Amino acid sequence: MDLHLKDKTVVVTGASRGIGLAVTRAFVEEGARVVAGARTASPELVELAASGTVIPVTADLATAVGVDTLIETAVERFGGIDVLVNNVGQAQPRLGGFASVTDEQWLETLTVNLLSAVRASRAALPALLASRGSIVTISSVNAFLPDPGIIDYTASKAALTNFSKALSKEVSPQGVRVNSIAPGPVSTDLWIGPGGMADTLATAMGIEPQEAVDQAINSLGGFATGRFTRPDEVADLVLMLASDRTANITGADFTIDGGLIKTL
Repeated sequence: MDLHLKDKTVVVTGASRGIGLAVTRAFVEEGARVVAGARTASPELVELAASGTVIPVTADLATAVGVDTLIETAVERFGGIDVLVNNVGQAQPRLGGFASVTDEQWLETLTVNLLSAVRASRAALPALLASRGSIVTISSVNAFLPDPGIIDYTASKAALTNFSKALSKEVSPQGVRVNSIAPGPVSTDLWIGPGGMADTLATAMGIEPQEAVDQAINSLGGFATGRFTRPDEVADLVLMLASDRTANITGADFTIDGGLIKTL
């Protein structure tokens, strides 16, 4: 299926690894030009940049200056923006409970997970209105699956999904579609990498990382498919929503979680 993404200009935040890297790679394979923002450029992102269709932008996307630099680079290099993918995010287990989460930690989580998308969407909106483009935001099942162990993360993702829906009501009549995706656990460094969720939980519980993952997932009811979602599977959904093949879909949130959520 031709997704009609060839020569489109795409901005991806948090593009150096995990879902963001998979999204960047998928757009390149479709012939799009990607401006890829990340705090540091990973070797994989540098390798993609060698193809000539990826422009890495090293910037702290938790700051207004970093976001503005990313969006301005896309407009200056390619004359506009067709797709914005808000992907940057972070999660940290709060093993000491709610009372242990400081104001500084709340502000950091909300800034990275919510305000970065708000800033990027605002900065890119003039270009997206001109191109009648689209925004795809990576949220989380935790937007509607509250978890006290990551309480600031769940709150930030609930706000992010709500923001995406609200923005769609304003800008979709002007030609800009806005959708979000709610992944469950994905096989990225956030979950299974060194210092990730599995390592942190395993250290606290005195067990092996895989056992910690199994216990965490089983406590939520387990996957119907029996496995984590792969980053490339999320990327495929991003591309479909960015494409004009889904031109009448806006204000929607799509769950991809291997059947983790058991309720309507």
